[in-house]
Amino acid sequence: MRSFLFTLLLTMLANVSAAQATDSLSTTAEQQLENITENNEDQEIEDDSYLQDLVQFQKNPMNLNTADESALKELKLLSPIQIRNLLSYRMLLGKMISVYELQAIPAWDIQTIIKLRPYVTVSNVLSLKSTITQRLQDGEHTLLVRSSQVLESSRGYLIDSSVANNYYMGSPQRIMLRYKYVYKSLLQYGVLGEKDPGEQFLKGTQRKGFDFYTAHLFLRNLGIIKSLAIGDYTVNMGQGLTQWQNLAFKKGPDVLTTKRQSPILKPYNSSGEINFHRGVGVTIGKKNWEATLFTSLKNVDANFVVDSSLNFDEFISSLQTSGYHRTKSESEDKNIQRQIAFGGNFSYNLKNLQLGLNGIQYMFKYLLKKDDLPYNRLALTGKSFGNYSFDYGYTRRNMHFFGEVAMTDKKYLAVLNGLLISTAANIDMSLFYRNISPGYQSLYTNAFTESTFPTNEKGMFAGISVKPDAKWQITAYTD
Repeated sequence: MRSFLFTLLLTMLANVSAAQATDSLSTTAEQQLENITENNEDQEIEDDSYLQDLVQFQKNPMNLNTADESALKELKLLSPIQIRNLLSYRMLLGKMISVYELQAIPAWDIQTIIKLRPYVTVSNVLSLKSTITQRLQDGEHTLLVRSSQVLESSRGYLIDSSVANNYYMGSPQRIMLRYKYVYKSLLQYGVLGEKDPGEQFLKGTQRKGFDFYTAHLFLRNLGIIKSLAIGDYTVNMGQGLTQWQNLAFKKGPDVLTTKRQSPILKPYNSSGEINFHRGVGVTIGKKNWEATLFTSLKNVDANFVVDSSLNFDEFISSLQTSGYHRTKSESEDKNIQRQIAFGGNFSYNLKNLQLGLNGIQYMFKYLLKKDDLPYNRLALTGKSFGNYSFDYGYTRRNMHFFGEVAMTDKKYLAVLNGLLISTAANIDMSLFYRNISPGYQSLYTNAFTESTFPTNEKGMFAGISVKPDAKWQITAYTD
């Protein structure tokens, strides 16, 4: 039921934002979204940023004659080999005069072009430069109001409030209001308020209205400043071992999605209450160098414990990730832990070679202390911890090699290495090896692993995709 409602709500969102937007989604994307929903029943899955991006690209298609590697990654529809071949083709032969010229680029097949066609264009516009006045006045305002309700009464409404405390205090409706202003890909700001089923609204613990609020201001291409995030934003670094807060696909019919691809900073405008930072982030770049710095301060949900046997010692036994505040105990856990995060990325790109250094450090108000059980011996503990990594990518003709080597502040290691090969115009292959130690722990990460979080895993993935013609695709993989 939850999987069905999630897919239905995403479809309604896209239809309200732009007519027939979801009709343009590839079958792969739809299936991946469904798989994520089914495999994460206990996690916050209300990140619709991917669909928001596709809707925006449909309204303002990306110019393939000016888009750089970072912009092309945002489409999430192209493999690293296809991106590198497009940039090389443009460098050798100049600007394209038609979208159909894409057929001449190695590793680009007709299925990719059809899938990409609604979101891209080819024009002679030399740059995306614009005046401040244009950015502020020529954009598009959108307002989305959404309400939904499951007709069957949840268990929380059937509990007698006079004899138990775990009953739902609020109404069964899920309500969301989102306002957003967008000027091309250069300026975006907005605010969102959301209430989950069972949460109160304008009364009780939620007298200020919605249970969750988020706001953001995001700018791109301000001279040496490539991107600037103020308010709520997400951070995506490396291959997901150190930090990855946006939607990322696991195993599925597209065997080339083993590599994580995204700009490091992205605006946050979804209703999920967990996977984002709140503060300031900036990316600056010149020629082949690029550096990103970010800092965040926000309160997060946690289970607060006062241990009377240890002189009334105060600590956090676990961080809560559901985002629900329906019952008395859930409301008491809301925003009780203060979380400070800061970090950055330093990258170097030279034609076919990409190198990057990543790091993030967390600091908490209260000590994080797990129960003394065998499966908690290597869990995150203390008031501070960090993750650091080195990532890399290299393209050679029809092959792309990539990976990330990461380490915690306690010196536990994790390694990911992958190889993508386009053996022919209609045949793609993927190999992916991971070796993650049991002691490697991280927050807000999403690597290409079997488990939800990258820890205590070792394995090899191999996949192949064959397209006999434009209507057929045969995919097989083993792990």
